[in-house]
Amino acid sequence: MTGGFIMMNQLKTVILLALLTALLLFVGQLIGGYNGLVIAGVFAVIMNFGSYWFSDKIVLMMYGAKEVKESEAHRLHKIVKEVAEEAKVPMPKVYIINMPSPNMFATGRNPKHAAVAASQSILELLNDGELKGVVAHEIAHIRNRDILISTIAGTIAGVISYIATMAQWSAMFGGRDRNGNNNILSLLLLAVVTPIVASLIQLAISRSREYIADASGARILKDSSGLASALEKIESAVKHHPLIATPTSDATAHLFFINPFRSGSFIRLFMTHPDTASRIKRLKEIKF
Repeated sequence: MTGGFIMMNQLKTVILLALLTALLLFVGQLIGGYNGLVIAGVFAVIMNFGSYWFSDKIVLMMYGAKEVKESEAHRLHKIVKEVAEEAKVPMPKVYIINMPSPNMFATGRNPKHAAVAASQSILELLNDGELKGVVAHEIAHIRNRDILISTIAGTIAGVISYIATMAQWSAMFGGRDRNGNNNILSLLLLAVVTPIVASLIQLAISRSREYIADASGARILKDSSGLASALEKIESAVKHHPLIATPTSDATAHLFFINPFRSGSFIRLFMTHPDTASRIKRLKEIKF
């Protein structure tokens, strides 16, 4: 059952990426000028490539993460090492984040250059079985190369966003279509609608990868109970200790085990992570 569930969500990711690519091609046709598309595309690719290549350093620096040796965090090191061996991936670097919200995230451009960062509060909240479940979820992200997938989705969505910005300026100064006719309405639709659709697809990909990481993590351990219990505890704790949203929160929220930022939106389409109750339900249905 676990394998079929993972394959179904992998297929969903492929379809969503295809839709995002199709939307980009549609936008290129709609705007009528490929020069602007190429310029925006090159800029977005360079920016996202840099983000992908240096993602571990960037996000770890943003949250003040400190690399710890085994002697400084023996319990966490031991669990990460055990799960990495079971998942057959290289041992990632281990970091501690000083934040009140119990959480964890994995980053790095590939399994050989990966890191797992945990808040001190999550170590205090969870027992060993629960902590191992969360670590398995994050190791699954590393093994499944989710940073790469997120970067591809972010690159395409970024190109669309840049084109939308160009369209906004074009509409402000009297936009014209490729035949030279006034086309302000289509430019406004391009500027407003397409980036929203691209963002929705990107968020759907993020939620799909979370489901896959849950199932993959449970499969690594051949047990889903610890991860399900951890989800319940962390969801409750995050509600009491949410992080304050910042200009960078939208760009990093998908990295965490559970979204640590509370925006007040309960619309699933705009969530970086699946509903926690749904994640727990699916975990409890897994048969090994």
